[in-house]
Amino acid sequence: MRALLLTKYGGPDSAVLGEAPLPAPGPGEMLIRIHAAGLNPVDFKTREGKLKAIQRYPLPAVMGNELAGVIEACGAGVTRFAAGDRVFARVAKNAMGAFAEYIVLPEDVVAPMPASIDFETAAGVPLAGLTALQALRDELQLKPGSRVFIPGGAGGVGTFAIQIAKWLGAEVTTTASPRGRELVERLGADVVIDYTTQQFEDHVRDMDGAFDLLGGDTLVKSFGVVKPGATVVSVAALPEPQTATKDLGRPLLAALFWLVSYRLRADARRQGAKYRFLFMHPSGSELEELGNLIDAGKLTPVIDRVFPFSEIAHAFGYLESGRAKGKVIVRMIPGD
Repeated sequence: MRALLLTKYGGPDSAVLGEAPLPAPGPGEMLIRIHAAGLNPVDFKTREGKLKAIQRYPLPAVMGNELAGVIEACGAGVTRFAAGDRVFARVAKNAMGAFAEYIVLPEDVVAPMPASIDFETAAGVPLAGLTALQALRDELQLKPGSRVFIPGGAGGVGTFAIQIAKWLGAEVTTTASPRGRELVERLGADVVIDYTTQQFEDHVRDMDGAFDLLGGDTLVKSFGVVKPGATVVSVAALPEPQTATKDLGRPLLAALFWLVSYRLRADARRQGAKYRFLFMHPSGSELEELGNLIDAGKLTPVIDRVFPFSEIAHAFGYLESGRAKGKVIVRMIPGD
């Protein structure tokens, strides 16, 4: 089958289109024909080798972390799905494989695809949607009346985060360029800071929490805009000890993550905040929740561009340029 293969860690030429063996489902697994797959920053960070401390894959490896498609066959013991079902999924954390014609997945990471959207739209939901849901509901514990700061709200995760925060009843402050302002306001943002002309730290105060999507100076400055003792959750900076124990189930990494995140955690303490790096976990049940919100009209995936699979290198280049407003998708089946 046709697949995008990671042959070495490095730049764009490290991932090449090639042939991979067709997988077969074992007990509790399903063979899925992939119709569309979503691109995410974790994909090019994996290619560059920046996540080798968390997960090192035997090479060559088929890349890709989220998809939408149709079940072709089920292994013994599969009870929730049948051949012909339209599904979407975030691949398990210790695996990849979505940039291919077929994939085998266990049923616990798979959910029925929302009936109201197409494959390309569904493929952009799992990773970003689950990340936003777990950060805002589980880590920040937003509730009606909470005030949350979400810098970079026009990006792939940000567009989900704004809508999920509003669904949870929170007041949302975000940053955007003039080009992204209309989008984030349409998604429900209450306060929009134009980062091209304003410094958000001069205007944002007393947030109940922050969800950092950008890292760097934005993360450090976010420590100063939350209430004393409040948490800033990031998906764009350095892992800390909870990432090892709570997210990855690998306590032996906790000491390493304690060291690499020491300065960030010290910055947070100095400003009276707490720092948490989230490495989201796949969940078919939570993904089904998101699908229900989509079908109910309470959550709208935002797709920036769709590329054919043959042009996935251009899709990566566009994603890495930082210009995307919403998700970047590859269409695996021509004309689908």
